[in-house]
Amino acid sequence: VQLQASGGGLVQPGGSLRLSCTASGFTLNTRSIGWFRQAPGKDREGVSCISTGADETYYSDSAKGRFTISRDNAKKTVYLQMNSLKPEDTAVYYCAARRFSMSKADYDYDYWGQGTQVTVSS
Repeated sequence: VQLQASGGGLVQPGGSLRLSCTASGFTLNTRSIGWFRQAPGKDREGVSCISTGADETYYSDSAKGRFTISRDNAKKTVYLQMNSLKPEDTAVYYCAARRFSMSKADYDYDYWGQGTQVTVSS
């Protein structure tokens, strides 16, 4: 069972990135997926999550209106489109999976990807 997060990088303020979370070793369509991030010296925080059928999503206040989560179960991939990026979005972004219902809490997730670095700087 593995989750692979990718798509991070260095971007200027106001720019965009699309993160991908690709699953292997299990069926993605029975898992809700969450995106979390951790900046240096800070606690990990929830950014967004999506239900198994994509009928329910959640965004943190900081992500609302700028980030969009989506999924393609056939490709076993969940995406996080991040627009209007700010320096405070700089962090390592992690995706995580749990069976069935989605959750905002990181402790509810069973499987974690390795993280992808997002740096927003001019």
